[in-house]
Amino acid sequence: MSAAPTRKQTVQDPSPTGADPAPGLPRGALVLIGVAIALAALNLRTAITSVGPVLDEVTQGLGMTAVGAGTLTTLPVLCFALFGGLTPMLARRLGSHHLLVYALVAVTLGLTTRALAPEPWLFLTLSAVALSGGAIGNVILPALVKQHFPHRVGLMTTVYTTGLAVGTAIAAAATVPVEQATGEWRIALGSYALFGLAAALPWLLALRHEPAPGDAREALGVRQVLSTGIGWQGVLYFGTQSSIAYIMFGWYAQMLRDQGMDAQTAGVMLAYLTALGIPMSLVLPSLVVRVRDQRPFVGLFVLAYVAGFTGLWISPLSGTWVWTTLIGIGLGSFVLALTIFAVRTRTAEGTAAMSASSQSLGYLLGGAGPFLFGFLHELTGGWHAPMAMAMGIVALNLVMGMLVGRPRYLEDALAAKAAERAS
Repeated sequence: MSAAPTRKQTVQDPSPTGADPAPGLPRGALVLIGVAIALAALNLRTAITSVGPVLDEVTQGLGMTAVGAGTLTTLPVLCFALFGGLTPMLARRLGSHHLLVYALVAVTLGLTTRALAPEPWLFLTLSAVALSGGAIGNVILPALVKQHFPHRVGLMTTVYTTGLAVGTAIAAAATVPVEQATGEWRIALGSYALFGLAAALPWLLALRHEPAPGDAREALGVRQVLSTGIGWQGVLYFGTQSSIAYIMFGWYAQMLRDQGMDAQTAGVMLAYLTALGIPMSLVLPSLVVRVRDQRPFVGLFVLAYVAGFTGLWISPLSGTWVWTTLIGIGLGSFVLALTIFAVRTRTAEGTAAMSASSQSLGYLLGGAGPFLFGFLHELTGGWHAPMAMAMGIVALNLVMGMLVGRPRYLEDALAAKAAERAS
């Protein structure tokens, strides 16, 4: 494999001729797959963000202990780590299209049956079923984009990251109104299974367009990715940005309330922070893939974080809208991290392997962030020490971003290692 990419190989370059992004498929099939990707993305977070708004009702209705509630909030990270890491192997055995259908079935079945669960342990088990589908979708969608739309990576990454952001926001915003309208938290949680059903139908139609599996000897796994520097840089970049995001989603409203803000306004600020992910998803991917070097984006997001956190440190209630907006811009690093899986790899197999390694280990790192943040708050009785920790994570995020943002490719790093062993 040549170490220097040609224009045809470089995924950042949009197709200069406007030709079909996947010439082996008819245009109608590509439209179908594009719609199917968007619908699948809606389902990646509904099992998570639908629970938080009615957590009290769920725990009381099931008689769940504090330990059970803690397990429920930690379960997404564990499932994303476990099933995300297994996804490349499953995709090689089942095929990417078939695997995504099974993942959507798991989401639909898990959401439907957990809403009927009479016991806490069964609710947790069925939540894990739903989360396993979301974890697999997290990893496989970037690979499907690379497989079917190699010269439209920016556009299709916009499609699926926007779908992910919209699904996340809907589940967070609509659960309480549905629960209040029906008087049943079970109906509110189970209703999101309809999203999974709607997404599975076009993928069933797309199964006939699944490419034949490649040579298994050429497949990439998580272990191979982690044998390279770029692989570990992807893990740590994804992990640090996830840690910051989880800290903000879990603690931001409480921080503002402790400074004297009323609960309703603090909730509005958190909702605004979350909603900023939608415009970021719409704008960023197409910009990111147009350049070979992503380090300027890394620097922009870190500057936004630093400015927002500094404002919170000095004057949290004066200029809160400004600080929240700046932090929301910083959270665009999530979209950048997802896009990097495609722009730092040459093949769909490489994208899937880098996505799996970065997300499986990265989510474990991300899950530790809010725990340590809360521990420091309880230990010190204030927010300055936790905020200092968050700034330290931002600094590490900057270092890893500057490394992984350089114009290099995973497959080239692996080829160089193979050549070194052979010499």
